[in-house]
Amino acid sequence: MKGPIGTFNALKGSFIALLGVLLCTACGSAVSGSAAPPSSLAAGLAAPSVVAPVESSVPPPPAPSTPPPSSAGSKAKECPLPQSGFDCDFQRRFAAAQSYVAKRPGTVGIVVRDRQTGTVWRNEHAGDLTWTASTIKLAMTVDLLLRDRSGTITLSAEDRSLIKAMLHSSDDNAADTLWFKYAGADHLSFNDTFPGYGMTSLAPQRGFSSFFPYWGFQKCTPDDLDRLMTYVLTRLPADLRDYITGELRSVATNQQWGVWGAGPAARPGNKDGWSEEQGGWVMNTVGFVGPGERYTLVAMNNLRGKGGFNEGKATVTEVARLIFSGRF
Repeated sequence: MKGPIGTFNALKGSFIALLGVLLCTACGSAVSGSAAPPSSLAAGLAAPSVVAPVESSVPPPPAPSTPPPSSAGSKAKECPLPQSGFDCDFQRRFAAAQSYVAKRPGTVGIVVRDRQTGTVWRNEHAGDLTWTASTIKLAMTVDLLLRDRSGTITLSAEDRSLIKAMLHSSDDNAADTLWFKYAGADHLSFNDTFPGYGMTSLAPQRGFSSFFPYWGFQKCTPDDLDRLMTYVLTRLPADLRDYITGELRSVATNQQWGVWGAGPAARPGNKDGWSEEQGGWVMNTVGFVGPGERYTLVAMNNLRGKGGFNEGKATVTEVARLIFSGRF
């Protein structure tokens, strides 16, 4: 049995040993920074919340690069006349025709119509008053056939032969005979009805003949001839329309230019007109091309004293070729 002193010494030794352990633990914590605090401390202190950064799996956006050059320039070349409403191929063709006529003698008024869509392209000279020359014979034909159909006149076999001659070879004597016979006592029977066929700007010219108005001295615009051709194809009774389109597709060789330049695949039909008038030669063409006569074309070349028959004929024929050749 131990005495009090032994007991005291034993307790003292145990206390010293325990104190050493605590001091070493605290010392170790201070040095390493890794030991956990005693449970009594952990219970009284809230450990700070530490959130480790999360590495994103999405790669950062690439650095901005130099933007590609604008495609506006190339688009303008591909579709140079978007306001026309026609497809880009036609737009390039129109631009080519415009560039071509700008270098040719005189001025050229051009109108192209797509009868399927109703879209029309016209150049800056489409409203120019120009001598009609023989293109007015197409309007005469329309008027005579409709007057006969209504019973206002009765065309004879000879009259019909003269109409055919006007369309086939642009026979002037045939036109004279029919005009003088059917112009009426006031000479206005034809001119009074022509606006109803679309020739609203038609203007007979005084001072060139004693018989006034006379078919050979009148002026109209390309827009007038465009409306006239459209009237033929859309407003005439089917049998009269088919008669006229058949005649225009089988014109004599002296008429196979102008719209004819579109090429045989286009199955063109046209009425041409040419004459040397006050102010110089005019070379005009009006007609249709394509399946179902879908497209119409008018080109009126007022040479303004800067060229003659051959130059004008070449000009309006090339216009048709540029716009339609290879399209069908």
